[in-house]
Amino acid sequence: MSDEGTKAKRADARRNEKTLLDAAAAVFVTSGVEAPVRDIAAKAGVGMGTIYRHFPTRADLIIAVYRHQVDACAEAGPELLASSDSPYEALRRWIDLFVDFLVTKHGLAAVLQSDNAGFETLHAYFLDTLLPVCARLLDAAAEAGEIRSDLQALEVMRGVGNLCIGAENDPRYNARKMVEVLIAGLRT
Repeated sequence: MSDEGTKAKRADARRNEKTLLDAAAAVFVTSGVEAPVRDIAAKAGVGMGTIYRHFPTRADLIIAVYRHQVDACAEAGPELLASSDSPYEALRRWIDLFVDFLVTKHGLAAVLQSDNAGFETLHAYFLDTLLPVCARLLDAAAEAGEIRSDLQALEVMRGVGNLCIGAENDPRYNARKMVEVLIAGLRT
């Protein structure tokens, strides 16, 4: 196979894996991480064997979705900063994506409970990848005079995360609405 054919196949394989991970994330958001694999396969338009070939265990799939979502959230930060009307709008839109990620992440701890080292590795990856993106968005909005300048990325991310806790136990609780209040409160 030529180099060009190998690169095309690799790009095609990456696209297929992204489609599969996007489908799994969407199913996890609506049905939780214990959703049937057949639902994920149907959403992705693939057979269940394809999922098991890429991700032999549910934990493998959940970890891959988690990393995929972290990467997508991280990549979105600079893109939103470049394309939004203001740094505050980019921050607001990024926080919305972060909330989606937190919803997807729900249930991960239970799946990895027996593998504390694996969970710690993922948490470190989460912080190392997303904290700098959030910090850049906060700095840009503060430099533009749109938000307070005394905020740390970890504080904001932890605040958003804490507002998302418990939403699954009370259907009357609207975490997204509470996060909107928090984000509005950042304004100068």
